[in-house]
Amino acid sequence: VQLRESGGGAVEVGGSLRLSCISSSEFAINYYCMACFRQSPEKEREAIATINSDGNTLYTPTVKGRFTISKVVAESTLFLEMSNLKPEDTAMYYCATVGRSDCSLGFEFTDWGRGTQVTVSS
Repeated sequence: VQLRESGGGAVEVGGSLRLSCISSSEFAINYYCMACFRQSPEKEREAIATINSDGNTLYTPTVKGRFTISKVVAESTLFLEMSNLKPEDTAMYYCATVGRSDCSLGFEFTDWGRGTQVTVSS
């Protein structure tokens, strides 16, 4: 599955962004676990949100209540709505998938996009 992220950019503290991830496979968006990750130079890559085949979502505590993951199957697109952004949200953001319908933030994901940069300035 090929994935391509977009929507990153520079934003001020407290601002919002919506990231998009287009999948080459509508089947994957519909039936596989989809996830969003981020990585900054100072930190290891971390899984921040997942959405399973039923649309159930999981979030890491640092983004829960501020970020929302969703998908539009007909558009083969995954979305990550980010609000109340903080400087510590600055990172490269990636989408990923794995060929199973359930989800966990701890899964080993097999297919990755190239990422989109988000920079939050104070």
